[in-house]
Amino acid sequence: MDEPHIAIIGCGAGGGTAAQFARKTNRKTQITIFEQSPYAQYSRCGLPYVISGAIPSVDHLLEFSKEWFAKEHITVNLETTVESIDLASRTITSVHHGQRAQHPFDRLILATGSRPMIPPIQGIPKEGPLPANVFCLRSIDDAVLIQHALQRSKRACIVGAGFIGLELAEALTEKGLTVTLVEALPNILASSLDNDLSEQVAATFPKSVTILLNHFVTAITPNPQGITVRIKDRASNAESNFETDVVVLATGTRPEVRLAKALGCVIGPTGGIAVDNHAQTSIPEVYAVGDCTEYKDFVTGEPVCIGLGTIAVRQGITAGINAAGGQYEMPPGVLLSRTSTFFGTQIAAVGPLLSPQYPRALVHGKIIGSSLPTYFPGGTPITMKVVAEEESGRIVAAQAMGSNASQRVNVFACAILQETTVDALQKLETTYAPPIAPILDVITLACDVVQLKRLRKKRER
Repeated sequence: MDEPHIAIIGCGAGGGTAAQFARKTNRKTQITIFEQSPYAQYSRCGLPYVISGAIPSVDHLLEFSKEWFAKEHITVNLETTVESIDLASRTITSVHHGQRAQHPFDRLILATGSRPMIPPIQGIPKEGPLPANVFCLRSIDDAVLIQHALQRSKRACIVGAGFIGLELAEALTEKGLTVTLVEALPNILASSLDNDLSEQVAATFPKSVTILLNHFVTAITPNPQGITVRIKDRASNAESNFETDVVVLATGTRPEVRLAKALGCVIGPTGGIAVDNHAQTSIPEVYAVGDCTEYKDFVTGEPVCIGLGTIAVRQGITAGINAAGGQYEMPPGVLLSRTSTFFGTQIAAVGPLLSPQYPRALVHGKIIGSSLPTYFPGGTPITMKVVAEEESGRIVAAQAMGSNASQRVNVFACAILQETTVDALQKLETTYAPPIAPILDVITLACDVVQLKRLRKKRER
């Protein structure tokens, strides 16, 4: 039997990884990638750090070039848009600089990513280019445009206080700008941290960053001195204006599923392409990976939109291996492990933000410890929060703020995946040396708090 010809639409983290693992699985299969940008696989997560100068240039973001893929006998068609896909004839129609071409395939991997979700704001068109000095940050080209605009700017407005918005706030502050963050929700990082930790993080921001919570932008108007931004207080409906030089919209993304819809793939309730644990869509031999997809949450079993590069890469591994004839499965759900750092404060979390509608009673435990023993100089505070089911003690979520927050949360990611209880994890033997770590880490101390609460609730029944 002839080896399957694999076509991949998109060369981001998911699509590029899928190509690499398809090649590792099958050295003979033909692999073709279609990428609409001028760049092969690069790190979108590094874009704010190019703007800040922490990464010297956008060239450093390129992880795998077109030439690198060519050495692996993978064809990458850059600046090429896929116009249509015919499943009956297994043919892709592409457009490159106005020239149409057709390409046969046997198996298909959709890695079409996402597009910016721009809220209704007067002065910003629903379609077409953004006004002068108004930007999104989704690509290398966006980062370059923002860099140029910053050369003549002293003030910036960032709309949205999620990870990208806050990373940009730090980047622009380091470039000497004063920053105004406008967030429609009651707290920063509202989709990543509970309110108490979000407030702790916000308290660490410098005075050069103004945070306007519960506000949304209603209009953006250019003027000879810059841009007038009109905002509305969600509580009082009062409106006010402020002046800025540059606006960056960091209001989230939505899955790019237009090709998937045309193919007939099932689109799930979150708006992403529904995929199974083989990264396969509802159509046999059609796979999908990354921001264009949805998959189940490990804890709740509910579908969630994929917006993390770590998950996109794991889906890419899965789709690439399976499309090339191998056998590989994703875990039965995603953990949503996430981390970042803002103004010197590292935060991390794993598991969903659980609502009162969660079917089982929960117990929360939080402790503020230190990175070092209290008697050793140089220790810094670490906040650790753990959530477990009251009856079973099974750990379902954790959040941390402070030194090595990400590595501590990685321990909890392992615990959730293995359905570990707080009773078991509180007995974890962690490392100790006075200049490195305390005898009892906040990992186990937070579990102690949860376990004590569980036992108290049992006695009160």
